[in-house]
Amino acid sequence: MARAIWKGAISFGLVHIPVALVSATSSQGVDFDWLDSRSMDPVGYKRVNKVTGKEVTKEHIVKGVQYEKGRYVVLSEDEIKSAHPLSTQTIDIFSFVDAEQIPLQNIDTPYYLAPDKRGGKVYALLRETLSKTNKVALAHVVLHTRQHLAALMPLESAMVLVMLRWPAEVRSLETLELGTEVTKPELAKGELDMAKRLVQDMSADWKPEDYRDSFEDKIMALVEKKANEGKIEDVETATGEEERKTADVIDLTELLKRSLGGKGAAKAKPAAKPAAQKKATKTSRG
Repeated sequence: MARAIWKGAISFGLVHIPVALVSATSSQGVDFDWLDSRSMDPVGYKRVNKVTGKEVTKEHIVKGVQYEKGRYVVLSEDEIKSAHPLSTQTIDIFSFVDAEQIPLQNIDTPYYLAPDKRGGKVYALLRETLSKTNKVALAHVVLHTRQHLAALMPLESAMVLVMLRWPAEVRSLETLELGTEVTKPELAKGELDMAKRLVQDMSADWKPEDYRDSFEDKIMALVEKKANEGKIEDVETATGEEERKTADVIDLTELLKRSLGGKGAAKAKPAAKPAAQKKATKTSRG
């Protein structure tokens, strides 16, 4: 399996399903790095004062939010950290909705979800339930200190977690100011029939292998050609691997039966939180 970027659990009712989050996409664009033509050293981005044009050292930089035009409120790092959501290492399902109710414009980044530890059976049960009911699970999840709205969906033999844009981030269709010739068109039957025939004539099956970025192919072919001709430069770069936090989440498969017994049972005896989460919750409440 590909390397997990996050480990935790799906949580609903009294059930925790241990899962691993794996990126479902990869960046394929050409990555152009800046180099100094005189020495072939990497060139980075400078922090520059936009008024004086002079470079600003890190210790003199603070973070501010524009409150009014030309007026900012400065926040300290501690104040910013206090606003970060508590990382619970769980995908907290709070509702199930019909799949077709998720607007296309709200869909953002997909991730694969794989069962972790002993969660395979309950993972499969949730996937099959979602598939047969045509439902998706809405959930909250915290990744890299940021809270996300997400939709948990079945996909063949697996499940995907699709990050959704918050409704406040999505503009209304009213911003297009569409006229009545678009919203209430008067189309002749002959026009529709011809358009339908054109669509049918151009219809084909989805073949992912047929769709490629021609710009990337041409650039990489040029890079390969010049490298084979010996036109290649040595550049020293520093690399580092980001540490990824994981959490040991208890597989509470047995609690599935109790959760299915009714909402009352879930309220009467909530699942115990890991010790680390209890401590964090107590601290956040002061």
